[in-house]
Amino acid sequence: MAGCNTFVEGDNLDVLATLPGESFDLVYIDPPYNTGNDFAYRDDFRGERGEGARGRHAAWLAFMRPRLEAGHRVLAPTGALFVSIDDHEVAHLRLLLDEVYGEQNFLAQVVVNLNPKGRQLGKGFATSHEYLLVYAKDATRCVLDASSSTTVVESDFPLVADDGRRYRRLPLRNTNKKFNPLTAPTLHFAVWGDPETGRVATEPFAGGVEIKPVFGDGTPAVWRWSRPRIDARPDDLECRRVRGARGERVDVFQRDWRHPVGGRRKKLPTIWLAEEVGSTDTAVAELKAVLGHVFESPKPTGLIRRVLDTMPADARVLDYFAGSGTTGHAVALANAADGGRRTCLSVNSAEPTRVGSNAERAGYATVSAITRARLAAVEALLS
Repeated sequence: MAGCNTFVEGDNLDVLATLPGESFDLVYIDPPYNTGNDFAYRDDFRGERGEGARGRHAAWLAFMRPRLEAGHRVLAPTGALFVSIDDHEVAHLRLLLDEVYGEQNFLAQVVVNLNPKGRQLGKGFATSHEYLLVYAKDATRCVLDASSSTTVVESDFPLVADDGRRYRRLPLRNTNKKFNPLTAPTLHFAVWGDPETGRVATEPFAGGVEIKPVFGDGTPAVWRWSRPRIDARPDDLECRRVRGARGERVDVFQRDWRHPVGGRRKKLPTIWLAEEVGSTDTAVAELKAVLGHVFESPKPTGLIRRVLDTMPADARVLDYFAGSGTTGHAVALANAADGGRRTCLSVNSAEPTRVGSNAERAGYATVSAITRARLAAVEALLS
């Protein structure tokens, strides 16, 4: 398939064995959730060890382990893995990933609010979330940037300068007590500031008062900026009076400016709301607009685009549980939006679609046929 997407039909374990080692920067997978429903990969994992929950978990883990190990082999040392999963196997999967990737390479367990209304069928709570487990191949080398420009909002910058630019105040002193005059002696020095005009300088001036960095309890602290940086960016600093537990004092703050769209990023939280990344309902609508209603629970492209946004714009992406093809669709959309050069390899088996399902009635005999048709339709729409 031309463009940024390549599709391979086959058992993912067989396909993974043919791929070169360390050849992908990002792996995203949405494996079967072991819910007991029949669909591709036979989602009722009873195996040969019994019909109970323990047997199902053991069979599911036996299915997943070699596929996770094979995915680990093809992931670059600087790369990262994202796995979607629900409550049924998240605890078991976390332990398995700790074994395969190393507990030290765990990055996050993200809660994804894919069903804001909650599932109303059955007893108990109305479940409204799934999870993303995130691991680095090597946390010391991983290039994942757990931030996004889309999470930056105007309300984060409540102050307005005379020239109309929005900003917020950040303490110039380092608030982390690990950084102090003993550990960072070159950053403990006096500056001068005038709380009436806001001026800050590293040398005394008329109207300026001497200010040394201190923690809230009065113990010595250090600045976040060096003398040369303060001298080079005086307009990005301001002096003002503040009131704390020890009374009023004069302190120095950085004017943290809101830059144009795309110029600033904000750390991602570990709860992703449907209004930010889409929901199962919006995902069904997305797929319906391209192929029709042929898949019951696809992932929204917004979710995958947030994942993509944590990696470089030329990332080599792999999805070896490709399902309806959401990852490839999201890669194409991301490239179209920012001019990126991401590529995506999607792998799916020729598992038959359910008899009487919307997919079968629409003429898709296999799940892989849906993947292939979606990626082709997306390429046609964006070309």
